Amino acid sequence: MFRPLELFIGLRYVRAKRRNQFISFISTVSIVCITISVMALITVMSVMNGFDYQLRSRILGAISDATVSGLPGEPVQNWQYAMQQVKANPHVRGAAPYVEIQSFLQGQRSSGAMVRGIDTKQEPNVSDINQHMVAGSFDSLKSDDWNIVLGKDLALQLGVNVGDKVTMVVPELRTSLLGAMPRIRGFTVSGIFEMGMEEFDSGLGLISLDNAEKLKSINGPTGIRLKLDNLYNAQPVARELSDSLGQVYMVTTWMDSHANFFTAISMEKKVMFIILSLIILVAVINLISMLMMLVTDKQADIAILRTLGSTPRSIMGMFMVQGVLVGFVGIGFGVGLGSLLSWRLPGIVKWIEHVTGYTFLSPDVYYISEVPSKLDWHDVIWVSLVTFLFSLLATLYPAWRASRTQPAQALRYE
Repeated sequence: MFRPLELFIGLRYVRAKRRNQFISFISTVSIVCITISVMALITVMSVMNGFDYQLRSRILGAISDATVSGLPGEPVQNWQYAMQQVKANPHVRGAAPYVEIQSFLQGQRSSGAMVRGIDTKQEPNVSDINQHMVAGSFDSLKSDDWNIVLGKDLALQLGVNVGDKVTMVVPELRTSLLGAMPRIRGFTVSGIFEMGMEEFDSGLGLISLDNAEKLKSINGPTGIRLKLDNLYNAQPVARELSDSLGQVYMVTTWMDSHANFFTAISMEKKVMFIILSLIILVAVINLISMLMMLVTDKQADIAILRTLGSTPRSIMGMFMVQGVLVGFVGIGFGVGLGSLLSWRLPGIVKWIEHVTGYTFLSPDVYYISEVPSKLDWHDVIWVSLVTFLFSLLATLYPAWRASRTQPAQALRYE
């Protein structure tokens, strides 16, 4: 016998015999419970990762990591100098000027919208809206062409498509012979984009930077949008730029407007991990029950082994082998099934929606329209370790009880 005695006897106890088929049934139930718990935890963590990834990529794909702006309502002073200072920072990967205008758009129907004036050559350095065009052309935003690119939902609200006309009303009064009048300008819809985020698809329009400056009667952009090498460097970079640019410039980051949102997602993920870990703990209770029944059933075997010279530590190891093996098998099946379910979950949800006609995530309510899933192997490792630790701890008390068995008392009625 080349394997250790504890491992040999522990594996023998795992196999079903006529006397302990019920205990083997409880072992199977324990494996199934641990498998379901691990699978559920991995799947939920993958969905949480998917939500975090989708929201982060879509929100930060339309906004900038950091923004340099002037005084409220005023253009950036000496913006070419500010652009040079910004690009000199080693953490800045791209920069693009912009002008934002809160406006009212009129097509077949009307809607309010934020219209952003951009330079189509520099805008791809800080956002990926050009990669989400569903109609028309992003490069159609040229000076004096008076074209506009709309979000998909905004175009639907206005009842317009590529080639249609919209009227833009800027609520900034100007003096004329008829008195104070708002600025009004007609635009041709030259493109439609879809970011997958209701916030932008239903409330954002793009025009050329020069046209935006003419509408606001300013000479220069109202700010500079930045793309960083790491979005989590936003705060340190903002402090560095504030020191180098001076007090006439304001530097804000994505954390100022969306930090609480992503912090809430991260906190929710941690809470879900703790709650679902309790489900694993409940599943491990079955393992404790199974081992206690096994210890009671094997009293005579334990007594004989003790009389043959087995130490309490050896007896304890025999029963720990069975408990750890049950946990290991449950973890293996749980990781496999959980990873497979996480991988195929979006397709499964779409199939259920197609069969039932029920939409789980309505784009009118939620930021995204499909259930996302992103399997992170760090989460899989953590789940496996936590489950294995619970299984190991569950074996300690039953194994200790087995090691305390007195041979004479156990064999009295045999």
